[in-house]
Amino acid sequence: MTLQQLKYAVEVANKGSISEAANSLFLSQPSLSAAIKELESEIKLTIFLRTNRGVTITLEGTEFLGYARQVIQQVELLEEKYISSVPSKQRFSVSTQHYAFTANAFVDLVKEFGADEYECSLCETKTFNVIDDVKNLKSDLGVIYLSSFNEPVITKLLKDGNLTFSELFTAKPHIFICRDNPLAKHEYATLEDLEDFPCITFEQGEHNSFYFSEEILSTIHRKKSIKVSDRAALVNFLIGLNAYTIATGVLPSFLHSSDIVAVPLQTDETIRVGVISRKDYIPTRLGEIYKAALERIADELK
Repeated sequence: MTLQQLKYAVEVANKGSISEAANSLFLSQPSLSAAIKELESEIKLTIFLRTNRGVTITLEGTEFLGYARQVIQQVELLEEKYISSVPSKQRFSVSTQHYAFTANAFVDLVKEFGADEYECSLCETKTFNVIDDVKNLKSDLGVIYLSSFNEPVITKLLKDGNLTFSELFTAKPHIFICRDNPLAKHEYATLEDLEDFPCITFEQGEHNSFYFSEEILSTIHRKKSIKVSDRAALVNFLIGLNAYTIATGVLPSFLHSSDIVAVPLQTDETIRVGVISRKDYIPTRLGEIYKAALERIADELK
């Protein structure tokens, strides 16, 4: 197995097509196809399934490519530090549950890094996907929460994936509602207060277990329930339907102005928000900056 083969495999995955990858690598399609087959034969693993529309990545291939990307990134860092006089493009990726403060930290990351070239991604996604992305090295870091209810299941998943959880802050649950909602002026809200309002939750796809819910108290029956996949839709529904969602109460005003307010929810539950990473993860400069930005936000909440 060579570094060149790893780069070839990653480029095919990025392009989704052997022919397009061959063009970008200035190789003939047969040569690239042969190199990929030779790699698959050596590692005794099928990375790609060939179709008329290109290639799809197998589950085993996804894990392999995660390691390949990490190897390539570390080699680039070594070359930058000890060989090249021109800094290579820095890459960083984070997967997170739907938290506004993770976007806030991402803004700080880009501003502070300030290099001429970088490639960063912030993926707000389902809980299982956050864990899976970090486990398979698609993302450097992930941001999730633990509660007394989900902790046994999530902790086992983290352990099985060779992942660690580093707590950022503990929050008391709040409801996010429109400022015109009748509950907006309440000192706190109770579950009984919420019975007649639509409850907005984030859709979790095929892993739609109560343990993967992004909202605590997920097992409680709601008369009116709406699932969404992004924060923009959630905010629109909170405003347009006088709905609510349960979250940490951390809501940067620069993202949603004063249209949304946070009201404490009367419950004994707590939300422990933290960063997950692989135990063998070696932080890049971008990873260090992003983690520091999250920690600054956490300090402001304490």
